[in-house]
Amino acid sequence: MKYRFSLLLIGILLLNTIQCAKRATPTGGPKDSLPPIMVNASPKMNTTFFDKEEITLTFDEFVTLKDVGKQLIISPPLSSDKYKVYPTTGASKKVNIKLTDTLFENTTYTFNFGESIIDFNENNPISYLTYTLSTGATIDSLFIRGRISDAFEKDTERFISLQLYPIDSTYKDSTVFTKKPLYVTSTLDTTIFRFQNLRAGKYAIIALEDKAGNYFFDQSVDKIGYLDRLIELPQDSIIDLNLFKERTNFFWDKPNFINDHHIAIAYYGQHDAQAFEMTSDVPDSFESLVTKNRVTDTLDYWFRGATLDSLKFKIEIQDTLRTKTVFFKDPIEDSLIIKKFTKGSLRLKSKLELESNLPVTEVDSEKIIVTNVDTIQIPAFLKIKKNYDRITVDFEVIPNDRYEIKLLPNALKDFWGRTHDTIVFRTSTKKIEDYGNIYLRVQHESPSPYIIELLNNKKVVRRYDSLMPGNKYSFELLNAGKYSVRLIEDSNGNRKWDTGNYLE
Repeated sequence: MKYRFSLLLIGILLLNTIQCAKRATPTGGPKDSLPPIMVNASPKMNTTFFDKEEITLTFDEFVTLKDVGKQLIISPPLSSDKYKVYPTTGASKKVNIKLTDTLFENTTYTFNFGESIIDFNENNPISYLTYTLSTGATIDSLFIRGRISDAFEKDTERFISLQLYPIDSTYKDSTVFTKKPLYVTSTLDTTIFRFQNLRAGKYAIIALEDKAGNYFFDQSVDKIGYLDRLIELPQDSIIDLNLFKERTNFFWDKPNFINDHHIAIAYYGQHDAQAFEMTSDVPDSFESLVTKNRVTDTLDYWFRGATLDSLKFKIEIQDTLRTKTVFFKDPIEDSLIIKKFTKGSLRLKSKLELESNLPVTEVDSEKIIVTNVDTIQIPAFLKIKKNYDRITVDFEVIPNDRYEIKLLPNALKDFWGRTHDTIVFRTSTKKIEDYGNIYLRVQHESPSPYIIELLNNKKVVRRYDSLMPGNKYSFELLNAGKYSVRLIEDSNGNRKWDTGNYLE
């Protein structure tokens, strides 16, 4: 009996041992969610009388750099060729800044790394690590903080540069175009900014969407915000600024040959009524037509009635009237192409629009056939829009219907009298219940008139530029979607948004 019991006990022990030796996958423990910690700085943080050529920051784990060219803000600014940051690739427990140029004397420098330093394994960033030094005896300690907002758009861009210019004998309003600021900071990926380690004095401040990253205001591409007074430290500490995009100063580019009846004249800025002149000797049969390109900042100059090898144009370039000759070579072939411009279903109370690649100058409403879902013909009329590149097809539409639009040859003719083959387009309308309505009442205490704009995906879909009885506005038969409303206080009553101008 004891012998059997001993065998049973040995068997149980062996079975437990085998089960305990089964293979299992290790869990790896909890995920690291903590950012690296800086454990040493050489020279030390807030050092004075700085005279070294290199700064070394040491961390408690391996780190790497991400977007350091965009995230690192040095104030006063150093151009990228005046310093180098390591490691450029791979990982290290140290981040080194090697200075290749002499710093200003008696100046406090701030290095704000943003979120460019991340741990190597889990990409946890150190948020806004700042290193400060002084080439003089003291660390400047004054600050300015504030918020940036866009004067026209609902959402404000990120990574806005904030720039301070000391007011001295060299400062002018044009300094922002020609001279780098003394102090800079950035909103980084927020709309909030903070200058720190500033010295007492008077300053001009601007906010800049600095597309080129060069700290200069490029009027053609950058947005700018400014304060119409000087700030003085330590009195001023909280400053809010509005960004706006100036109208680009208008100027012509040189004309370009497209083909033997088409020349493109590019320009920069907003074309209103700025004129150019064709100065070539041409026969009396010569005719021309000018349209505005809807894709690029270009005027299209179309012509007919002469066989030529060049044309001359007199245009103003950099405040000087110049004559530019366009020689004809390597033409791009084209023919009249008509497409449907109205996308998706046809909204009730709206008109179907067609678009043309060439200017359309003649229409014949007798050569259009519009039928509904029951193949009943509906009266329709064609009308050329102002720029000669779009045509309105006007016919009565009702909810939940389908339409076929047939253009017979000669329904449309371009500037040269050419037409098209038979073209068929189809469109439809939705049920009434598929649309939505917005009714708005505005409480506006200012004596100025205002403009109301309804936007969908930043695009203006409806607009009122005059006051309505009772300040009530209706936006009916809207497609499903998310909308926002913009109110523009129209102080000068010209029924449009007027942007700012920094110099004026």
